[in-house]
Parts: sequence; C-alpha cells; structure tokens
Amino acid sequence: MDPVIIVGAGPVGLALALALARQEVPCVVLDEGPGRDEPRPARTVVLREDTAALLERLTGVPLAKAGAHWAGWRSMRRKQVTQEITYDDARPAPLHIAQHHLTGALRAALADERLVEVAVDSRLDALEQEPSGVTAHTRGPRGTWWRGSYLVGCDGPRSTVRKLQDIRFPGRTAVERYAVAALRTELPWHDEALLHRTPPWRTSGPFAGEITARPLPDGVWRLDWLLPPGKDLVTPELLLTRIRETLAGWNHGATPPYELLDTGVHTVHHRLARRWRVDRVFLAGDAAHLLGALGTHGLDEGLRDADNLAWKLALAWHHGPHEALLDSYQTERRAIVAARLRAADQALPLLRGGGGLRSYVSGSARHDALLMDGHLGQGALGAPGTYADSPLAPGRLEGEAPLGTPLGAQVTDVRVTAEDGTFVRLRSRLGRGALLVVLIAPGTGVWERRHWMSAGIMPRLAAAVSALPHPAELLVAESYPGAAAHTVLLVRPDGHLVTALSGVRPADLYAAAEAVLGGPVEAEAEAGDGADARAGADARAGSR
Repeated sequence: MDPVIIVGAGPVGLALALALARQEVPCVVLDEGPGRDEPRPARTVVLREDTAALLERLTGVPLAKAGAHWAGWRSMRRKQVTQEITYDDARPAPLHIAQHHLTGALRAALADERLVEVAVDSRLDALEQEPSGVTAHTRGPRGTWWRGSYLVGCDGPRSTVRKLQDIRFPGRTAVERYAVAALRTELPWHDEALLHRTPPWRTSGPFAGEITARPLPDGVWRLDWLLPPGKDLVTPELLLTRIRETLAGWNHGATPPYELLDTGVHTVHHRLARRWRVDRVFLAGDAAHLLGALGTHGLDEGLRDADNLAWKLALAWHHGPHEALLDSYQTERRAIVAARLRAADQALPLLRGGGGLRSYVSGSARHDALLMDGHLGQGALGAPGTYADSPLAPGRLEGEAPLGTPLGAQVTDVRVTAEDGTFVRLRSRLGRGALLVVLIAPGTGVWERRHWMSAGIMPRLAAAVSALPHPAELLVAESYPGAAAHTVLLVRPDGHLVTALSGVRPADLYAAAEAVLGGPVEAEAEAGDGADARAGADARAGSR
C-alpha cells in the first residue's frame, strides 16, 4: 500500500511521521525548506505534561536537556504577588524549549527511521484524489509527484493543502500582539516564570501593561510585552528602551548586564477550519486551527491532533478504510479546539477591556486566574480536552465503575507491570496502535509474573483481552486514582480512557473496544455479527 504523505515539516508534521512509523506505516514528508531549521532563540514553545511526554516517547531523548522545566510560577500586579505555584511530582512543570531544538530532535529521530522519507525543497503545487489514493505534485529544485494512500496537511497557517481543498478558514485576525525578546541575563528569581500586570514603572512607546518572563537553559529568558490594539511599529530603539526599563524595574532601578539574542513581534490569530477531512485528505496543527491569546499555546493542540490521527490512520492503513473511525478525528479534535477558542473569545473582553481590545485595564483576582489558566494549561482556556461525547464512546455499560479520571480524558501516568514482568510507566505503552487493558490489583507489584498471571481473575481477563476485535496489551497496576481493586480500564492508543469496569466483564469490554474502533470493522452488511461476536468472546473468556 502507498505511504501516507505529510505536507509540512514543522513539529506537528514531523511528530505525525514518527507516530505513524512507530505503527509500521510508511510516510513521505514534503519539506519545502532545506531540511534544517534556523536557530531563533525568541521562537519558543511551552509544552504541557502530556505533549512533552508524547515528544519524548517519539524522539527517545529527554527534551528537558534542551529546554527548561520551570521550578514555579508567579503572577504579580503592580508590586504585589497575587499567585504563586511551586511545581513538583504531584504538579509537573511545563517544558519551555526553543522550537529549533524541538524540530532538531524530531529530525534526528526521523533520520534513523527506515519507514520515513523526508523530501526537502519540495513545495506542494497540486493534489488529486481518487477512491484508491492521493497524488501530490511538488515544485522546486526537486519537483516531482508522489503517490500516497492518505495525505495530511501540516503546512501551517497559509496551508496550501487547505486552499487546494477549498476549505474555509474563518476567524479573527490579530487578536493580540506581543513584542518578544530572548536575552541572557540574571533576574531576581531563578527558574520561575512570571506574569507581571500593570508594572509600577513608566512604559515607553506602544506597549501595554503586561509582561511575561519565562526561563530557558543557560540563563536565557524569553520576555513578552503585550502590545495595545493597532499596528503601531515596534522599532528596535523602542524595544531596547523597554528591555532596559523592565530589567531595571525588576532589579530595584539598576539595569543588570544582559546579552540580547533575538527579537520579534508575535501576532495571535484565532481561526478554525470548517472541515478537517476531505475524503483521503486531512488537516492538522496550524493548518486546521490558530489560537494563542491569553497565554495559551497552539502547538499543544497540534501535537494532540497528530496523536489522535496517527492511530486511526494506522488502523485504516493496515486493515482497510473505516470511515466512522477516520471521521471521528474531525469530530473529536475540532470540538476541543472550538471550545478553547470560545473560552478565549469570552474572556478577552473581560481581560482586555469592555470594548474588546480597544483598551487595556488592570484586572481583579478573577482576571489573574483566567490568565494563569491559559499560561499553565488548565481550566477552559488551557486544559487538555476530553472525548466524553465522542462518536467512539461506548455509551452506558452495565459494569461501569467509578474512577478519578473522567471518561474520555487522558489517563494518569501510573506505574504498571507489563506482560513480560517489567515495571514501566503507563504512557510508555501508548502510541503502538494497540488498546491497553489495565487491571488494578493491589499487592501484585511484589509478585513474580508467573504467580499473578495464573492467579485470581487474571486467566479470565487474559482470555477476554485475547478475544477483543483489535490487538490489546494487558497491564497490571497496583493502584490508580479513584479505582477500587479489580477495576479494569480500557485505554485508547492515544491515552484517553474508554471505560472503567468493575471486575472482568468480557461482553462489556468487547463492546467498548468495538465502539472505540468506530463500530464493527467488517462491512456494513456484516454489522449484525457484532452481537454474536461479543457473545462468543464472553463464552470463550468464561470457559478458560
């Protein structure tokens, strides 16, 4: 079968290629550039726990060596500290990393991947779809054509794929603007990110009263100044004056030595593509959505797009098209991003003045909390979405058990015992295309596998897992938040909880697995066989 064509070699496109290759799906990445990224210290990304873990799993390298996990977070208004947070094991810190380091790690991992070909200097010019596949034509020094089974546009805000498919991209332009500088200096606090609103010192030029300081490795900081509405020019002289004023304001009037590494102006747009799928063509990342006001970061959602789409494309590539499963990508991901955009649009007038962005006003504790949600990836503005209303949700099952994780949300990364008896983290088993079945069994951590695999309910559960309509890995955890002993979790390949069952319930487990695959994998004419298959699975499990 033809490879999957990925248009765009940014973080989302490279991550998608690796995620597909890990599931034995060959890919071609069309990179319009030379195959390397220009170092830009002021172009950084903030990754939440789940997306940082995803990238470390894909690249196989600890990205924290190239980035910085913040020790804490503080919010200030004028001279007063309004919020302080300390990160620890119970509250993992986000990862702040320069984007060129991130793409460098992804490219290095792809260089060793036999199933991925990166075609540099290849700009998409045209594409054609047929029932059996997609043909992409490229121009440039290496212009040619490529044949693929599917095509995914990860080619950014000005997506050629989106335009060629005539997909509308409505939304709002220049929702917020920021002047950005990366510099090496010493600040009064160490390894803590800061949001400072209405600082007490005088501002110069076209700058509003909100500054963000976020640490990077080697004493480097990224500073962002919110700009008022309009298109006022931020000259180098104005930015240098603002840097000195800010550093002096944080250091009791004395400007410390600093080395300016990079500057820029970052403009935030809010847009959402009408469609994310047209037959065999999909959109992901900035090609599908733009967001980022009030401290939120769009790359998180782009990486979640890739994680969601990879296992679905892999299943279709290996086992034939399953339209309900492929359609669920747009349904699940577009709903999540749309909800975040709505939350930001509702908060903007409150935080930036009653007239939308016409004026900037200092806020209350509620304002500080909203901004903190966006920056820290929590609440409606920033928290990872859940797929509780997904078309892949199994609906109400008789044997459902209470759990600390809501249905459709990402599972907690607990320690589990794999089938070979080794201790691993639950998230390390994701992204392989298999479903995960996790038994909560207190005390098994001190047993040898040869004992607990034949004890208690394990033989019956193992039989139920082997009878599922899709490959699944059986894991055992000593505990899970909110779970009673003998609770059985079913987890999607992208780490979202499908269901939690009280004990071994083969029919319920089969029904949930079948639902998360989009329904029976067989043709529609054979749909009636699903109930018989579930009954057969129950009977087989019960007889072992």
